[in-house]
Amino acid sequence: KEKYSVVGYICENDTFAKDRNISKIKKGDILCFNNAGAYGFSMSSNYNSRFTPPEVCYYNNDFKLIRKSQEIKDILKNQIIIDL
Repeated sequence: KEKYSVVGYICENDTFAKDRNISKIKKGDILCFNNAGAYGFSMSSNYNSRFTPPEVCYYNNDFKLIRKSQEIKDILKNQIIIDL
């Protein structure tokens, strides 16, 4: 096992874990976080112009997309352009 520090990209100085012994992570691996905070949909926001994340359901060895990620048009749709 190797030691990893897992950091995110939403906040300027956030860390999911420090110096955790886990197997080497490679593309295609599935990682499970018991608490993803603002990285999960329920606590997400558009802070720093981040889109809300997609949600995926894993059931019976199958993945189903249950919520799409936002796109820029979703963030801008309620803005009103005014003439000053």
